[in-house]
Amino acid sequence: MAEFFRINADNPQERLLNQVVNILRKGGLIIYPTDTVYGVGCDLMNQNALKKLIRFKGLKPNKMNLSFICYDLSDITNYVKHIETPTFRVLKKALPGPFTFIMQASNSVPKLVDSKKKEVGIRVPDHNIPRELVNLLGNPIVTTSLKMDDDIQEYPTDPELIYEEYGHLVDAVIDGGYGNIHLSTVINLVGGDFDVVRQGLGDIEDYL
Repeated sequence: MAEFFRINADNPQERLLNQVVNILRKGGLIIYPTDTVYGVGCDLMNQNALKKLIRFKGLKPNKMNLSFICYDLSDITNYVKHIETPTFRVLKKALPGPFTFIMQASNSVPKLVDSKKKEVGIRVPDHNIPRELVNLLGNPIVTTSLKMDDDIQEYPTDPELIYEEYGHLVDAVIDGGYGNIHLSTVINLVGGDFDVVRQGLGDIEDYL
């Protein structure tokens, strides 16, 4: 079974965060809180961990929509192609927040994940735990929901119940308090507009 960590969401204990980061560096899968639902993820730079995550979701590599958590906006620019200034201004206002922004991936991303996908989803959640994990790890965490997107009627919010259900499938579960039941709002920026693909917790109209 996975290790279980109780981490304070307002003031995360660095000692515990570092223990989780060590698990990530060794190719482990972790379940962690965000500003929306609990997610499962791994180190973007670890090919074996990415394969484990794809197996966890029961998907083929070319079917996996790649999203990852960055610490802040400056982090994002390493993994996506040029962001136009008006778009950057909106992102600066909306992030950190409950959004996933789909953008054109830079050339380094497909090589990392052995995929021909040219788009990537970017998250900067308004939650200290995943952002501090990314900060300590030194690169993004690939993130996905625990369940498939069409199976969210009863999304798990209690970390202890999540541990009971998924603890045998991952290497660590973080208890950061009860999770939300709403997913992030997904917005496609590839065409240059803010095209809402899935309405979730965030309302992009507040920032346009």
